[in-house]
Amino acid sequence: MTTTTAPRKSARKAASTAKAESTSGTQIAEPPFGGESPERLRELYRDMLFVRRFEERTAQAYQQAKIGGYCHLNLGEEATVVGLGAAMRPSDYLFTNYREHGYALAKGIEPGRVMAELYGRSTGTSKGWGGSMHMYDTTTRLLGGYAIVGGQVPLAIGAALAIDYRGDEDVVVCQMGEGTTNIGAFHESLNIAALWNLPVVFLVINNQTGMGTTVEKSSAEPDLYKRAAAYRMRGERVDGTDVLAVRDAASELIEGARREGKPALLEAVSYRLKGHSVVDPAKYRTTEAVSTAREHDPIALWHTRLLDAGVLTEDSAAAVEAEVSEKVAAAVEFADSSPHPDPSTLFDYTYATPVPGELRRLPADPLFR
Repeated sequence: MTTTTAPRKSARKAASTAKAESTSGTQIAEPPFGGESPERLRELYRDMLFVRRFEERTAQAYQQAKIGGYCHLNLGEEATVVGLGAAMRPSDYLFTNYREHGYALAKGIEPGRVMAELYGRSTGTSKGWGGSMHMYDTTTRLLGGYAIVGGQVPLAIGAALAIDYRGDEDVVVCQMGEGTTNIGAFHESLNIAALWNLPVVFLVINNQTGMGTTVEKSSAEPDLYKRAAAYRMRGERVDGTDVLAVRDAASELIEGARREGKPALLEAVSYRLKGHSVVDPAKYRTTEAVSTAREHDPIALWHTRLLDAGVLTEDSAAAVEAEVSEKVAAAVEFADSSPHPDPSTLFDYTYATPVPGELRRLPADPLFR
């Protein structure tokens, strides 16, 4: 295949791990604990629990009117969030949709700054002007937070093209919901990524519900990982409630993209525990669907697995809970004590460089002075 970019280094193909299925239909065994240290297993539990408690506190703050605008939580998707974070290098870039609080934490942004952004405070990741759906941090290379469905996908392709052009070893991960796979920009971006051999991994979070419609009723091909085959791209499906499975599957695809410039698509199947947003009562979900989601709670499942394996005890679990609660409380305290942005700074970041004649009129300002 002819490309318009410089060829990337080739290497042996990594062994397949942690997928439930691939585009070839091969059944792959779920990975065991293997050689994972008990400390690492407990660390993954702690990270997942922290995302859960952080998001629960976010929901509470929203109900207290401390958070405005739209607010979408990662409840039920913690294993995918933490697994992806464990698979990425600090230098890798991450583009996300509007359900990104947990990803911001997993990418290494200080929890206080994430909560401060939710509160609309100047110490937040976007200086308080972005809010829940627009986290952004160049230091950790989280490049959004995008409120428009699929808005992040073409931009992720641009970042991957820049990496390839410079000959860097970084990889772009572009996270999205399952609904995004039905829009034109998704297919256009996969096509370009495959044609140009760009180092990008598309992560589709399939929580099986969309905004309020099941995948089966919105997608003619509900096995979303198979869409990669149309572009001769590797596509894999993984159990999104298993943190090790997600980490290993994502790591293999990310490292493949890093070595060979081969794009890939990873579908992580999970269960959203709440509605589409904080204000969504999710009345469209049946009692059976809600029960199934609770049965597949990734943190409860991981907690049980660690207890059964002797890696975790009730006492050590309680200690982790106390540690997590303290960290969440500190983040809330930081956000509560942070100042609101000054209205005069509203237009400071409209353009990257000064623009002559830029309009900086606030709604209450007179039209002419």
